[in-house]
Order: sequence, then C-alpha cells, then structure tokens
Amino acid sequence: MEKITKDKIECGLEVLKRLQDSKLISHLNSCVHCGLCADSCLYYLATGDERMIPAGKVDMVSAIYRRYCTITGKVFPALVGARELDDTNIREMVDLLYGACTMCGRCVKHCSIGVDIEYVIRTGREMLAKMGYVPESLQATVDAALTSGNNMAIPDEDFLDTIEWMEEELQDELNDPTATIPINQPGKNILYTLNPREPKFFPLSISAMAKIFYAAKESWTLSTGMYDVTNYAYFSSHPGHSRIIAQRMYDELQKMQAKKLVLAECGHGARANRWEGPNYIGREFPETVTSVELIAGYIKSGRIRPDRELNREVVTLHDPCNLVRSGGIVKEQRYILKNTVKNFVEMTPHGMDNFCCGGGGGQLAMSEYNDRRIKIAGIKAEQIKKTGAAIVATPCHNCVDQLSQINVTYRLNVQIKTMAEIVADSLIIEHP
Repeated sequence: MEKITKDKIECGLEVLKRLQDSKLISHLNSCVHCGLCADSCLYYLATGDERMIPAGKVDMVSAIYRRYCTITGKVFPALVGARELDDTNIREMVDLLYGACTMCGRCVKHCSIGVDIEYVIRTGREMLAKMGYVPESLQATVDAALTSGNNMAIPDEDFLDTIEWMEEELQDELNDPTATIPINQPGKNILYTLNPREPKFFPLSISAMAKIFYAAKESWTLSTGMYDVTNYAYFSSHPGHSRIIAQRMYDELQKMQAKKLVLAECGHGARANRWEGPNYIGREFPETVTSVELIAGYIKSGRIRPDRELNREVVTLHDPCNLVRSGGIVKEQRYILKNTVKNFVEMTPHGMDNFCCGGGGGQLAMSEYNDRRIKIAGIKAEQIKKTGAAIVATPCHNCVDQLSQINVTYRLNVQIKTMAEIVADSLIIEHP
C-alpha cells in the first residue's frame, strides 16, 4: 500500500467534510456500543474476532471524524478517542471496511437504536476510494467495466458468439426455428440486462430467461452497447465511477427507446441501478424492475404457465441481501417458487433476517480476502444442510458464485440455480 501523503489525507477528509449533514452526524454519534450488532455479523460469528464487530467499524470512521471535524477532537483528541488518518489506521480501515464486511445490512436491522452501519461503512469506503486505497482486485473489476463496458471485459464478438449459440440451443429445445434472442433491436417493450458472468460462465441462464420471454410472448432485446447489470463501483464506493456506469445504463435505455429496464438476477445490480442509480446521475430512471418481479407478474397474469410437477426435488431459497433487506423484494421469489416447484422449504432464518452468503460487498472480487470469505460462508452452509434441500435457488449471480464455492468447499452436494432456470424448467410451452 502506498504511503499516505498530505494530498491523500485531504481527499479522504473531503468526503467527511462534504458529508457533514444531519444523517452522517447522527449515525456517527449515535452508537451506544450495546453489542447487539455483534451477533448479527457473519464475520464476528465465524471468527470471534472483536475487531469484526460492526460497532467497531463505525467507531473507526467516527474517530477520524472527531479528530478532524470537531473542536474537542482537534484540541484534545485523546479525550474523545479521536484517530489520526495515518498509514496504520488506513491499513486497518482497508482490512475491516473492505475485507471484513459484505455490506449485507443485517447489523442495521438488529441495531437497538437504528444506526445505519452500512451507510457509515460506505462512507469510510468512499474515503479510501478517494485516497486510492481500494483493494487492487476490486478496483481491477471496476476498471474493466469503465474501459470495456462490462466487468469481465468480454469483447462484443465473444458476447455475440455466445448469444448465437444460446439462440440455437433455445430453438432446439423449443423445436421452433423462429425463437430468438434479440440483440440491438430498438423500440421494444423491454431492455433486458445480464450479469457478465452469464455469457462468460453461465450461458444457460440466458437461454432460460429467453424461454420465459418466449412463453410470455414478450417484446424484448439485449444491447451490446450496455448489458452489464452490475456496478462494482457501488462496492468500491467511488462516486465518480458509480456515476459513469449508471449513466451508461440510462443512456442505453434512451438510445434503444425501450419502455422498461429489466434488471437481471443480481442483488447489488438491482440496488445500484434501481435505487442508487438515480442518486448517482441526478435524474430518475424510466420504469425499472427486477426480473423476479417481472416473472412473478407473468405467473399472476397467466402470461406463462408453470407446472410444479416438473420440479419435484426439494428446493430452498437463499435471499440476496441487496434485493431483500435493502430492496424489500421478499414475497415475489416465494410466490414464484410456490408456483413452480413441488417441494419448497425455507432456511432458518430467512427473508429480511437472512444470513448473507458471504459473497456480497465486493468480496467475490477481492481475492485478497478469499480465505476469510470462505470461512464466514460456513454459516450459510449449515443453513443449507438443515433444510435437506437438493436445490438452492437464488435470484442473484453473485450469490450463485459464492453458493457454488460453498457447495464444493463444504461438500453440500446440492444444485445451485437461478430463479429463471427454476421457472424455465417448469414451463408448459404452447406452440401456435
């Protein structure tokens, strides 16, 4: 890590000074160190390390705020536990704010007085990002999106080859040579997005969603201009980078003249585009929904006809934190599963109180913390084991990746599937 300089310190402090509003000040000064957040945190539960307690992470940011933004902290820093923004403290901030937090928000739900711990941690991350201290592998993912248009730097030629291949598979499965996966077709009802891991590693989820669109007789398209639903700058917390990526999505929606933006199965992608995106770019997005909401609507309206008998194995559900706890999308995925699988069982806890899988907060992109990430995943592994399920469904590709690694590491012997794959497997297709 490069040594701290006066200019870097000023960049970091600029974030605190700019954010001196009632929200930040309230949350920085409200923690009473009751300890209830400790038992809500994967990192503390898995390691027993008191440094991992969420309240301590809040105090790291708060102590720096007191040192530079309060009279008492400037004059008598030791009296109020103020901290210098120096190399030692920055190193600890990087380790704990990036490397020991999935930004799952579970601690916020369990806080006795409602401190928005996740917001404070994101503020700390923003300070680090402005100073240039984002973990290298996470920043590389952001840079790939900024320079290539998608976080895996997939060339358009490779992307189009994958779509063509999936279209052929779709036509064979449906026995219909007219079935398509449309690309770059303006004026459609829906502009659909993808997580780049789909064309790279999970192409069957693309054909699964295409099958659902086919059954629903939907007017839709993908776009080579911008199809990446993710925004890893939400995790790095660099506002400028977040804004660039969000603006690209908005601009592509305008260019394609689509009526609606449908976000693929990605928890943070849903949050970064639907809820944070308008804040990043300073304007409202056109109608934006997640694919989970869209599919649930198709089933309710009768536009698609699932048969539960086609999915007879026991299925459990992992709730993505950003979709559920931060987005309030809880009932839709359960409605889908209850209409598409024969045997659905819940994890304990689930819904708003679910445990993170351990892959959020950019953890999957930060190879520096792989061992820690896999260790905390033991809690999710135990949850899955107790359900007795053969299939774990989740509406998030980040979660799919993490759950797939958990499956191997903890020898769970389950299948990991997206909601689209579950639904596609249950569909009754009516040909003209």
